[in-house]
Amino acid sequence: MTKANSQRFLALDVLRGMTICFMIIVNTPGSGAMPFSPLEHAKWHGFTPTDLVFPTFLFVVGNAMSFSMPKYRALGNSNVLGKIFKRTFIIFLLGYLMYWFPFFREVRGGGYEFFPIRDTRILGVLQRIALCYFFASLMIQFLSRKTVWILSVIFLLGYWLLLYVGGDYSLTGNLGLAIDKSVMGDPHLYHGEGIPFDPEGLLSTIPAIVNVVAGYYAGLFIQQKGKSFETVAKLVMAGFGLLCIAYFWDIVFPINKKLWTSTFVCYTVGLDLVILGILIFIIEIKSWNKWTHFFEVFGRNPLFIYLLSELLVIILFMVKTDPKTNLYRWLNSNVYQKILPGAFGSLAFAVSYMLLCWLIGYWMDKKKIYVRV
Repeated sequence: MTKANSQRFLALDVLRGMTICFMIIVNTPGSGAMPFSPLEHAKWHGFTPTDLVFPTFLFVVGNAMSFSMPKYRALGNSNVLGKIFKRTFIIFLLGYLMYWFPFFREVRGGGYEFFPIRDTRILGVLQRIALCYFFASLMIQFLSRKTVWILSVIFLLGYWLLLYVGGDYSLTGNLGLAIDKSVMGDPHLYHGEGIPFDPEGLLSTIPAIVNVVAGYYAGLFIQQKGKSFETVAKLVMAGFGLLCIAYFWDIVFPINKKLWTSTFVCYTVGLDLVILGILIFIIEIKSWNKWTHFFEVFGRNPLFIYLLSELLVIILFMVKTDPKTNLYRWLNSNVYQKILPGAFGSLAFAVSYMLLCWLIGYWMDKKKIYVRV
């Protein structure tokens, strides 16, 4: 991308950077106190600001594709397929290795053992990004725009039908869980919900593809229409329309991030379009952009900074200050919770950790080090 284009569509870069920034904050709350409720995911049905982070990540993946995919058409189908498969494999592998890291675990009674592959989680955040990128790229590359949108509607309605006839919308009774247990088995699923259940499971990846598709066509629309009041108005109106659809559809098909329901897709895409429209108005039309550099730093190395934030916190958990306490808990108990007890201390740690990741990103930006996949 040329420097001119980067400048012209600064709002897209800022949205990507804001997503990474907020993702780090909500992923690393300080221990010792419950975080503020908006910084937690909805327990099941419902929505919090935190629930917007991951779908926005997929939306900005689509935005980025709107710049790269048109160039692919000149390369020939074999080269395009090679690029898509390679990028999908690398992102998926990075996600799998991230969850496996540090490849050993503590055993009861003391000591460590190798973390066996049979107990590793197969799917996850980066794995879902890889799969959604893969299918969205193939659709956009080889199908007409009309066909892509028809398929997207089929994904959303078909997913609703599958969940409706295949079980219910509960944690233990949904069809997605049954498929994941059958295909991958309990040891390879996420266990943070109290039972083996993966919020990034196989079936719920289908509607998530639509978040990427929507991001792609939103990015393409902005490039074609430019920075204008018409662009902002149409983005906001489209977003409001999707929010209305989600609101009324929620009556029969609840908004649920962990099931990634079709209503959740409509709701999050609607919010992303409204937010993007507002950013274009502020940054591109009004030129109020002196504040944007902070988020640009995150946006220039999004994958690297996300991986860094996840791996570094694992290391903090690994380092022991005594046999029963790790460095992560020690810092929170002895520093943050003593200075700011409760939820404020939890937030202060999360913001401090985010700023540490930003400083590393800032240094990389100054050195012109950009990690691309």
